[in-house]
Amino acid sequence: MEIPKGKLIAIGGNEDKGSYPNPRTKKKYYLDFFELGILKRFLSEIPAKAPVIEVITTASLIPEEVGERYESAFAILGCDNVHLMHIREEEDALKPEYLERIKKADGVMFSGGDQSRLTRIFGNTEFLEIVKHRYWNEEFVVAGTSAGAMAMSEIMIKGGSSTEALLRGSVKIGQGFGLISGVIIDSHFVIRGRFGRLMEAVVTHPKTVGIGLGEDTGVLITQGHMIETIGSNLVVIVDGHGVDYTNINDIEPGKPVAIAGMMMHVLAKGNVFNINSRVFFKSMELLEKKELQSEDRS
Repeated sequence: MEIPKGKLIAIGGNEDKGSYPNPRTKKKYYLDFFELGILKRFLSEIPAKAPVIEVITTASLIPEEVGERYESAFAILGCDNVHLMHIREEEDALKPEYLERIKKADGVMFSGGDQSRLTRIFGNTEFLEIVKHRYWNEEFVVAGTSAGAMAMSEIMIKGGSSTEALLRGSVKIGQGFGLISGVIIDSHFVIRGRFGRLMEAVVTHPKTVGIGLGEDTGVLITQGHMIETIGSNLVVIVDGHGVDYTNINDIEPGKPVAIAGMMMHVLAKGNVFNINSRVFFKSMELLEKKELQSEDRS
């Protein structure tokens, strides 16, 4: 099995409160910037001593504000070589200057907002192919928060109400970036009660693993299948491989979905989950120790 040389960091979000401004109200939308600890981990996973970071604000409707907050956060962490890509339309993603910059970056961060904007603008472009090629063939780190995290997988949740989840058809599914397959990622998971939404998405696509990211929390994905939880909150794993009954293909849209045999795990900081074997480990240290013991016995 081919193993990617790069790493993914999918973050639950919470920095982009201004993604969906309401023009009818004078309420101010704050950017509740988050997890310096997660951004610090992002930088530590990049091999370069003075890494070049590209922040892509495409998903957000307030890209300048989002970009400024990322610049400030990275500056606090001592990283000043941060550049912003305010790519707004499909033709922008084709510009040679952006293609050259993504070829030279050591890491990339996709901001929060609307994941469908990301796939509409970057889908089937040379820009995305460069990102994917570098992820598979170089020690390249791709991070995304909220929408940027959800777009990483091959199967992507486009939308769906938490209150109507588990009524057939309530979850809207689309095509993501395809950086990782066999998983479905959801964000703002705990605070917005998206358990049912992710369960419906998983049972609609048998033999997948759902990754529900809490806010101020993320997962570091190495080797394409090893998940380590980072941040202060929780990650919920929804494993659909053991489902032995569901009525989802037999009922009309809007009717309740029945599921039997779905497995769930809750991961806190430092916990590890193997997507391929679907096995939980307390920590990466214990996993590595167990692997060394297995090698010694052989």
